[in-house]
Order: sequence, then structure tokens, then C-alpha cells
Amino acid sequence: MNDNELGTFLRIRREAVTPAEVGLPTGPRRRTPGLRRAELATLADISVEYLTRLEQGRDRNPSIKVLAAIGEALHLPTADRLLLHRLATEHGADKALCQSVTAPPVRTVRPTLRALLDRLEPAPAVLLNWMGDIVACTQGYERYARPLGLLDGDPPNMVRYLFTDARARAVYPGWDRLADEQVAHLRNETSLHDPRVAALAEELTAAGAPFSDRLAAIPVTPARFGTELVEHPEAGRLRLSYETLALPDEGRRLVVHIPADEATATALDRLNGRRPGALRAVSG
Repeated sequence: MNDNELGTFLRIRREAVTPAEVGLPTGPRRRTPGLRRAELATLADISVEYLTRLEQGRDRNPSIKVLAAIGEALHLPTADRLLLHRLATEHGADKALCQSVTAPPVRTVRPTLRALLDRLEPAPAVLLNWMGDIVACTQGYERYARPLGLLDGDPPNMVRYLFTDARARAVYPGWDRLADEQVAHLRNETSLHDPRVAALAEELTAAGAPFSDRLAAIPVTPARFGTELVEHPEAGRLRLSYETLALPDEGRRLVVHIPADEATATALDRLNGRRPGALRAVSG
């Protein structure tokens, strides 16, 4: 893990913003990508020296006001502003407090949430906690996921499956993107100072560089929707669109998969033992 994630995050975001995007003139001689430190410091109303200390990791306790000013100056989206505050908490003076108050992952499902899953049948929908554990799912998801090996663990865990099960790379042609997203979820929704997360990270790091390299990189905001290809051993090639519904108070997320084309809808209906038309494709 990068020991200066907050500073690295600030530098990367600063270099990704052009002067024109924040209303500054673009000069003919700019060797620095994005904004210069002096430009961001002016926009955020802080000193260049203080911004330098933040980026170099020599000051790890910026105030909420400073973080808000930097987020506003960089025009960060809401998710990135929340990530900025999380990084400051994880690596600042409140690190020990952050570690001590982390609650264990919830693996129970309240009746109303279970009822919601039932009403999503026969769509493949899954409830994940912040560790990546599969807490509950629809029968449609179970019929889809069991042949892939996704439900083999105790408890089954999406992150562990991707990085330790040899079947995962064959199942997901876009494995790299999916692996990026799962590590992004882990980094955005947990603290690596939590002993449970640290134990999982140690286990998966032992599996090799694909996980450890991603863990060492600066955190990014995970995608909440998209489309993925699946080479299913029983249903053939599937194109599944997905939407992620966050349950932040519980540290969980509900991921619902929808067929992205009619061939996928028909294949899933067949997998579920239903007549064609139970699932409808959604494009766009």
C-alpha cells in the first residue's frame, strides 16, 4: 500500500485538471501537466508551501475546510470528494480511531431487503458487503453464478474468487477491468487498517502481483454501472448490464444484472427453466 495515498491522490487529480477547466488562461509554455501547485493553491486559498507538504506526505492532517476547498477548486465529483476525505482520515491523526470503530461486516439480511431480492427474480441480483462477501442473492443469480464457481467459498467472496480461482479469467474476458473495479470497491468502502481487510489483503497479495499492484495504486472511484461479457459454461456468451445500488449505512451494495441483448435474455431464461420473455433486454 502506498504510504502517501492522500498526497499522491492530490497530485494525480491536480495534474488531471487543465487550466481551462477551472477558468485559468493557458500559457504557451507549460511543461507541467494539468495545474501547477501555485495555481491550485491560489484557487483553494491555501499556501503553496502547505499544498507541497500535503502532496509530499509531510502533513497528513488537513482540516475539513481545506479538503472542501481543494475539492471545489479541482471540481471533483462527489464520489472523489468523499474518497479525498476517507484518505485523509485513514492516514491522518484519526487513523487509530478509524481502525477501532470499524464494525464487522454484516452477513444477515433483514426481511424487507430479502423481499426486494425476491421481487427482482429472475434477474441475477446479488448483495455484497464491504469485504466483497456474497451475503444474499436471487435464485436467478445462484443459477447463473454457481456454474462459474462464484459460490464455492465459505462465505463466497467476489474479490477472492477473481484473484485466486483459475476459472475467473476464462469466465470474464474483461477480467482486468472487473479486477480493477473490485479492488476499487474494497479501497473505497473499507479501511486497510481494519484487521479483517488486512487479513484478506495479505491472503490475496500472496496470490501474486495482479492484486498487490492494484492495492498499491492510488484508489479510484469504482464504476457503479456498465456492461460486462461472461463466457458461461452452460449458457454461452452473455452480455450483462449492471447497476449498483449502495446501502452506505450498512456498508453493502446491491448489484442487479440485466440482459444487454435478446440472446442473453433468452439464454438466462433457459438457464432459469423459464419460457422466453421472463427477462427483457435493456440497451443503452
